[in-house]
Amino acid sequence: MGIPEKIKKIEDDLHRTQVNKKTEHHVGLLKAKLARLKLELEEAQSRKSGSSIGYDVKKSGDATVVLIGLPSVGKSTLLNKLTNAKSKVAAYRFTTLEVVPGIMEYKGARIQILDLPGIIEGASSGRGLGKRVLSVARNSDLVLFVLDVFQPEARDILVKELKTIGIRVDQKRPNVVIEETGSGGISVSTQVKLTRMSEELVKEMLRVYNKNSARVFIREDIDDDQLVDVLLGSRVYIPSLTVMNKIDLVNAGFTNELMKKLQYKFIPISAEGDVNLTALREEIYTRLNLIRVYMRRRKGETDYEEPMVVRNGSTVLEVCNKVHRRIKDEFRFAQIWGRSVKFGGQKVGINHTLLDEDVITLITK
Repeated sequence: MGIPEKIKKIEDDLHRTQVNKKTEHHVGLLKAKLARLKLELEEAQSRKSGSSIGYDVKKSGDATVVLIGLPSVGKSTLLNKLTNAKSKVAAYRFTTLEVVPGIMEYKGARIQILDLPGIIEGASSGRGLGKRVLSVARNSDLVLFVLDVFQPEARDILVKELKTIGIRVDQKRPNVVIEETGSGGISVSTQVKLTRMSEELVKEMLRVYNKNSARVFIREDIDDDQLVDVLLGSRVYIPSLTVMNKIDLVNAGFTNELMKKLQYKFIPISAEGDVNLTALREEIYTRLNLIRVYMRRRKGETDYEEPMVVRNGSTVLEVCNKVHRRIKDEFRFAQIWGRSVKFGGQKVGINHTLLDEDVITLITK
């Protein structure tokens, strides 16, 4: 029996099995086996084709945002309004047949925005431009769902397609650590009570992935899907933002009803009519969790014109790496002015955590 046949057999078994407390062990093992078989099939297909599937997109700027949506929802128009890009715009499906990049400059940050070809249901299985499109999103810092105001249900389709290819939208990586050992079998250490799976199921799922000797540390109440994600190790976790485009075609009451009815929050916009785009730029910047750091030469003025943009929580080390990769080797200390220190000009080490609008001077040997 080949891999596709094995996958079909397990999928049929899952479809027939009613999930309850008595069957959760059986279902968990089936999910683990199914995920591993799908991975093996994908790897075999990649080897056969001689290359991995995906667009070759060079990342630039301080962060990358991808526009994800069905065909003809206005992604290209939005890209052109937010950036200096010139993405082709037309009122027919699949206008964008390649990835079109643009740079949005906001609060000193240079944010790369990628306009991807329209997603169709089944894209993760190869329909349309499928996997080539979705693969770009794996390396992004924010997924921006662009919906047509008359198709609000499309978000569920897009989230499902991203999930199938291993992208977990608005989820955190499970707090689970697996340390493989040379012997001793599998030991499971839990800091919380597991309510959705048993320790025995954890062990058996590890054995499906040939992890027969390991220490497993579980620090949150996980389910079998989350453990499969940890075992595969190829999942990415990306925040998202949703916009409802073309609101100029409906009245305010229609939009308000959508806000009450839908399970997710969205920003109502009109890319064509320049409605709410300033609020969208601000929200993109906020969701990316960026901060500005101003550089000051040892004997000179602070450069407030061009801040260095880094992630919130970054240390002096990240600034050193962004200035030049060799600076950290010659680093002595840094002087900081701002909210992250007790007084202006305070000397700090390379692991000091910076805050927004700190001023920094790097002192080298």
